[in-house]
Amino acid sequence: MESKENIERVKCLIIGSGPAGYTAGIYASRANLNPVVYEGLQPGGQLTTTTEIDNFPGYPEGVTGTVMMGELKKQAERFGCDCRWGIVTQVNLNERPFKLKVDGNKDIEADSVIIATGATAKYLGLESEEKFRGSGVSACATCDGFFYRGKDVAVVGGGDTACEEASYLAGLCRKVYLIVRKDFLRASKAMQERVFKTANIEILFEHSTKELTGQNGVEGCILISKSGTPMEKEVKIAIDGFFLAIGHHPNSDVFSDYIDTNEQGYILTQPGTPMTNIKGVFACGDVQDPNYRQAITSAASGCQAAIEAERYLAGMN
Repeated sequence: MESKENIERVKCLIIGSGPAGYTAGIYASRANLNPVVYEGLQPGGQLTTTTEIDNFPGYPEGVTGTVMMGELKKQAERFGCDCRWGIVTQVNLNERPFKLKVDGNKDIEADSVIIATGATAKYLGLESEEKFRGSGVSACATCDGFFYRGKDVAVVGGGDTACEEASYLAGLCRKVYLIVRKDFLRASKAMQERVFKTANIEILFEHSTKELTGQNGVEGCILISKSGTPMEKEVKIAIDGFFLAIGHHPNSDVFSDYIDTNEQGYILTQPGTPMTNIKGVFACGDVQDPNYRQAITSAASGCQAAIEAERYLAGMN
């Protein structure tokens, strides 16, 4: 750390933006905590890669992710929240005030910390996958499935999440292909039974995705069946949507030496609260939520984190 003269001291430091971070900023600002938000690599979070959002209350005609995040940020700034571009690269949560480093060179001391760094969806790494992201490629069936009513879609994955998303989409779509790399499902028996019994779900075992095709959006998918065997062949399917369900990676690595996480890296909080194992450090949004991962639940947890930060700081005085 630098000399005391060059270290900025803040009451409430919010790490990450998106619905959780910006909502925490709104509530913390209104509580006169003078919060500072460091927005991270992707200001606004995952929702800025989403085209239309139809399920967030207050937008009867829908809204784009970029517009909604912009409005949340403006609302936070209206109450005095200091939103900055920057990435927290180093932390020391054993000392009080907490010590953090931003972009490898700026030192900050914080009386309270709210972690809202989110989670990153895992993708296959295809060039066409990136090309069609937001135009047929999605990592959230609950968020985007509505746009594919009566259409044909594919879901990649073989675990509980993939089966759950395939089942959800089957209630909206004409046909759902479940693309499974192995010759079996990793999902629980109950979830497997649900998928097997759903007439409009077709499971493509031992298939891997080679490429997505289309002009202005996804129109088809090229698969490789039984890759690496004498029976290997190319298979083409016509689809309108391609859903990834191969997991998320919570952005918690920089805190892992101090904050308790589960095996997947999601921050553990006390049930029903945003409190972590360290007093004065709170977590909200997708970084602590492996189950719902919705904008509305993230915003709600951001509110909770700010309220608990206010209570914590009041108790310090």
